[in-house]
Amino acid sequence: MAKNKEPIYRVRFMNAGKIFELYAKEVTQGTLFGFVEISGLLWGRKSDLIVDPTEQDLKNEFAGVSRVHVPMHSMIRVDEVEKGGGGKIISMNREDASAAPTIPIYTPGDAGPTKSK
Repeated sequence: MAKNKEPIYRVRFMNAGKIFELYAKEVTQGTLFGFVEISGLLWGRKSDLIVDPTEQDLKNEFAGVSRVHVPMHSMIRVDEVEKGGGGKIISMNREDASAAPTIPIYTPGDAGPTKSK
């Protein structure tokens, strides 16, 4: 990976029985204890031919959000990648979904944690 490029991160975490995959410019241990802070969300290019409708769901979910705070125990993995892509929501099978906790996501400016849709 070229040293002069800013890193891009692919972040996967569980929320409401689904796996959310986002691309971001920055992933850090947040100032809120026990949370990972994700900022600089990146979305797929409009010129991409393959369109995933779940990316639009993610765009709607995170519209106007500058930083996302995800509980550490919801994180699956963080990868530094060469180029970003479109985010997506991955459904888990029924057995996995029943074992996965429903975790509220807190974003600054909210009155408090809310469950994602």
